[in-house]
Amino acid sequence: MSFIEDASSTKGKILIIDDEEDVREVLRIHLESANYNVIEAKNGEEGITLMKSGANLLQVGLIICDIRMPKVNGVEAIDFLKENAPSIPIMVVTGYPDSELAVSLLKKGVKDYLVKPLEKEKLLAKVKETLSAEQEFDYV
Repeated sequence: MSFIEDASSTKGKILIIDDEEDVREVLRIHLESANYNVIEAKNGEEGITLMKSGANLLQVGLIICDIRMPKVNGVEAIDFLKENAPSIPIMVVTGYPDSELAVSLLKKGVKDYLVKPLEKEKLLAKVKETLSAEQEFDYV
């Protein structure tokens, strides 16, 4: 793949937003073992800052986001991301399952809601499924 193709391809780029360093590391190791490029943010605020860096929104194919985080929590980060980058799919990964929250996030357009700890095979299957789905573009 040429540099131009690599730079323009978003499918293999994944942003992980999670305040737990150990969780980010495990997710990164699993995803990189499947040849995904991983970008990490330690909270929602950092994730939003990363997305806004440069002239355009950061080009990623998928965002994996925790819910309970300091500064800007996952729900606030997801609200920003869905408003400003509605075509980027988001998966929630949380250690605190809440069915009402899961339903509300799925209604907002979150693609999947997974509970920690994650099995590598299940994570990779869900990521592959999400990235292979048609992207939804919302033009306002």
